[in-house]
Amino acid sequence: MAAQRRNLMQSQHQSWTDDLPLCQMCGVGTAPNCVYGPDGKGTQSHPNEDGHLRFRGDDGCFLYGVFNGYDGSRVANFASQCLTAELLLGQLNSGHTDNDVRRILTQAFDVVEKSYFETIDDALAEKANLSNYLLPHNELSPQTQKVMERLKELEQEVSGGATVAVALILNNKLYIANVGTNRVLLCKSSSDGQNQVLQIGRPHSTDNEDELQRLAALGLDSARIRQAGQIAGQSSSRRLGDYRVKFNYNEIDVLSAAKSKPVVAEPEIHGGQSLEGVTGFLLLMSEGLINALESAHGPEQANQEIVAMVAAELAQQTSLEAVAQSVVDRVKRLHHDVFVSGRQRATYCSRHEDMTLLIRTLNYPLADAALTPTQGGRICPVSVPYSNSQSTSKTSVTLSLVMPSQSTLTNGTNTASTLEEGTPTPGSQSPTATLQSTNTQTQSSSSSSGDGSLFRQRGSQAAQPDETGRVPPYVDFSQFYRLWGSDHGDGQSMQGGLGPQ
Repeated sequence: MAAQRRNLMQSQHQSWTDDLPLCQMCGVGTAPNCVYGPDGKGTQSHPNEDGHLRFRGDDGCFLYGVFNGYDGSRVANFASQCLTAELLLGQLNSGHTDNDVRRILTQAFDVVEKSYFETIDDALAEKANLSNYLLPHNELSPQTQKVMERLKELEQEVSGGATVAVALILNNKLYIANVGTNRVLLCKSSSDGQNQVLQIGRPHSTDNEDELQRLAALGLDSARIRQAGQIAGQSSSRRLGDYRVKFNYNEIDVLSAAKSKPVVAEPEIHGGQSLEGVTGFLLLMSEGLINALESAHGPEQANQEIVAMVAAELAQQTSLEAVAQSVVDRVKRLHHDVFVSGRQRATYCSRHEDMTLLIRTLNYPLADAALTPTQGGRICPVSVPYSNSQSTSKTSVTLSLVMPSQSTLTNGTNTASTLEEGTPTPGSQSPTATLQSTNTQTQSSSSSSGDGSLFRQRGSQAAQPDETGRVPPYVDFSQFYRLWGSDHGDGQSMQGGLGPQ
């Protein structure tokens, strides 16, 4: 059975996973890697290496994943199909306990790792055999040149790896399995009216204290690894594939003292966390996306920023695909704009890797395409970072964004709410109202006021144009322009309340 699955996954024809039903409560946005030239124009340096999955299985089971590949997309593609085969072919059912699910997830990652190396066994053996032929005293004969060319081909065939973040929903419980440096966020409304931004797990990187302790127990110099910041060219201390750090780690200087395999594919699993009564959304982000945002604005508020972007797009877009793509495009623009600005953080933004964002809503309504922003929406503040060219400090400016009227989400589609207008729905507060950031490892959090005064109802009548044919603006930028003018010392920065002319 395992051999049949591997043959199917290696087939050049249509993948068997193409026949699985996609989850309709999910959207994915992507952007390829980019390197900026001196003129600010970007070029793609290599083919996209990210991957993702978003399937609906039987028995109320949903499977999502984001894969950050490197040195090629082979491992990411293989893992996305093999993990699906190991989890959605009857292995999971509603009778399983939390321990059962965690065990099955761990076994699935183990099978993926072993199955992948089985697919490159022959190539690795040939590579080892040909390497023995290239002795130091060999002259550069035509035969030797052919061997070197073949070795280069084999290296391209077997090299590469991937980091993985997987989310599984079963029995209305959430399970997260993470290997590497991707990120998972859960945004949910709490019973007291606040909205929490929960980062589930920490990246397996060279600045993760738990990972450094694990490596130190194997005889490695953790201080040296932290200082290096990378292991064999990658920041991850756990990954799928990558034969160099799995089989030849004793040839890598920083890993050579290890008593056993230091870089592993064992997932860190969180859950099950009940989703009963939860309103919000789940975000799976590739390392490239989060690195691009942190490079542009710093790491301090990256989680809150990405959640605010998603919430704002959910209020405006009518499809989750459009929401996810709009957020990725916005991060890409922010990253590019910081580079061309020449400001202090521009040096961190000369390039970015492939970016992938997967959004899964949890009883969260999308915008109603039939409503305009003035027809019975609710207004929620969004914090927007602001800085001028003379300063790297950021000023938070609260903009009033019109949100759509409350509606309920049923089986991935929007249905009109039967509640009277103005009647609050329990747990329906917008995640842009208040954001409480919590890390499951550090337990650090911050929150802002969550009182109901953040929500105001507009009248149900559409705004009428004035004599010039214009309608009143939906967003009040006056505070923004006041701050802009004060920072620039420009008393003429506002004319008639319309901002710089």
